Amino acid sequence: MNPTAVFKALADDTRRQMIEMLRERNHSAGEFAAVFNMSKPSITNHLNILHGANLVYREKKGQYVIYSLNMTLLQEAMLWLQKMSKGDEQ
Repeated sequence: MNPTAVFKALADDTRRQMIEMLRERNHSAGEFAAVFNMSKPSITNHLNILHGANLVYREKKGQYVIYSLNMTLLQEAMLWLQKMSKGDEQ
């Protein structure tokens, strides 16, 4: 896990909302575009940042690209935060 890439990706409110949506079910870029008031290129940019940080998987299904959440990486990020919050208490 690259903590810098993960936390940079999660620093944006739109991307955090996308992560929350993906917790419920997988989505296509078009489904995100219908929810967020922004252009499809902007949606794609946000999804590329999430994918670049390995927070989401993407799979081509026909003419659609379906995005799903990488729960393993999210769990690693949570463990990293817990480790950092303990500091020298160990």
